[in-house]
Amino acid sequence: MNTKENKSSVSGGKHGETNRNSASGGKRDLGNGSVGRLLFSLAVPTVAAQLVNMLYNVVDRMYIGHIQGTGVQALTGLGLCFPVIMMISAFSALIGMGGGPQAAIAMGQGKNDRADRILGNCTTALIGISFILTVFFLIFGQKLLVLFGASSETLPYAWSYMQIYVCGTICVQIALGLNAFITTQGFTQISMMTVVIGAVINIVLDPVFIFGLHMGVRGAALATVLSQAVSAVWVLRFLTGKKTLLHIRKENMKISWKVLGPVLSLGVSPFVMQSTESFLNICFNSSLAKYGGDMAVGAMTILSSVMQINSLITSGLGQAAQPLISFNYGARKDDRVKQAIKLMAICCVTTATTFFLLVQLFPAVFVRIFNNSSDELLQITVWAMHIYFGGIFMMGFQNAFQTSFVALGQAKISLFLACLRKLILLIPLIYILPCFFENKVFAVLLAEPVSDILAALTTITMFIINFPRILRKEDR
Repeated sequence: MNTKENKSSVSGGKHGETNRNSASGGKRDLGNGSVGRLLFSLAVPTVAAQLVNMLYNVVDRMYIGHIQGTGVQALTGLGLCFPVIMMISAFSALIGMGGGPQAAIAMGQGKNDRADRILGNCTTALIGISFILTVFFLIFGQKLLVLFGASSETLPYAWSYMQIYVCGTICVQIALGLNAFITTQGFTQISMMTVVIGAVINIVLDPVFIFGLHMGVRGAALATVLSQAVSAVWVLRFLTGKKTLLHIRKENMKISWKVLGPVLSLGVSPFVMQSTESFLNICFNSSLAKYGGDMAVGAMTILSSVMQINSLITSGLGQAAQPLISFNYGARKDDRVKQAIKLMAICCVTTATTFFLLVQLFPAVFVRIFNNSSDELLQITVWAMHIYFGGIFMMGFQNAFQTSFVALGQAKISLFLACLRKLILLIPLIYILPCFFENKVFAVLLAEPVSDILAALTTITMFIINFPRILRKEDR
């Protein structure tokens, strides 16, 4: 970046004026004011949105787990769909979380036209990905569910849910992928409403479809698709409206690899984080089905749901800090970058530690949210929870510093860290540890805390080594 661009960006040139004068709708001036207050004002709606977003899947599981007579089998079937749900979300993260930081850095440099081109290219990419994923899962869905560990008892429930859910892939891609461009501008209240509107509709429709219309798991899937469709319409209306700084324009939707290439490069890290969560769930389910049967798979469905609570809170904190870090990095305001990362790390570590204590002290409370009719499921899940969440207190460091690398545009480092915890450590350990323990289910569960601790220690070390070098870079 040349000196002229730098001065304009930092001192409040043309772009800076736009930033300040767009205060309506929750827009914040990311380059000025207290970093702590800015992070707090960004984090509250973003974390709230993440928690509400969690309700999409968690509420489905809560209602389905309480279906009289078939709740355990239906809950297990729904858990088998989790890899597909995560894979669809992962592709929205590939585009949204790759394009969002790139657009924020461009805005920090005063290059709003480039930010608009990034948004247009990302919109086209999300539409294309949606079509491919929908066709793929409708053709190969049943075979995939069997590979995921579905039995003859749970497959009908899983396939009934999956058939309907994948037809709404376009809604997920638009709602999640493009919502990142609302957040990255600082319109966190608007981005929060994207999620809140959909989640509230889902909560209302779930009992109506599941119990009122006796649709069971099909009703849960239909309620989710309809709610996501409303969220998608909300996002599109905002990004084509008057309040947004970035606009979806037809002339920017033609794919340019010079624009989309860096987006994909940066988005690979969050994509790997979420897609490997899908693959990881498959590995857990297949191993637990082998050693512990359907009941162990049902316990994993609850464990993964509870894990989502912690992950989404820390993810929300990261999403709140990302535009603040990216904008000020692009504007060369390094002190503000350091402050934002420090505050985010403190918040993430505090959250993870608090969550660790709650789960260890009150595990049965979390289990009963999803099922209170099976004493056997309660017993095995409470036991498993103590093991599975044994290293979660370290994940605050992992999430904070990995998010920082993404916000700073460090694609290679963030990709390595995304691969480290799951692909390099966790998945191999799921299959290696049972060779050394008599209790095979215990060994499979133990893989999670071991990988959590090792990955966090590696991430902390890499951040300490690389962060000073990143700030010294001239070509940003």
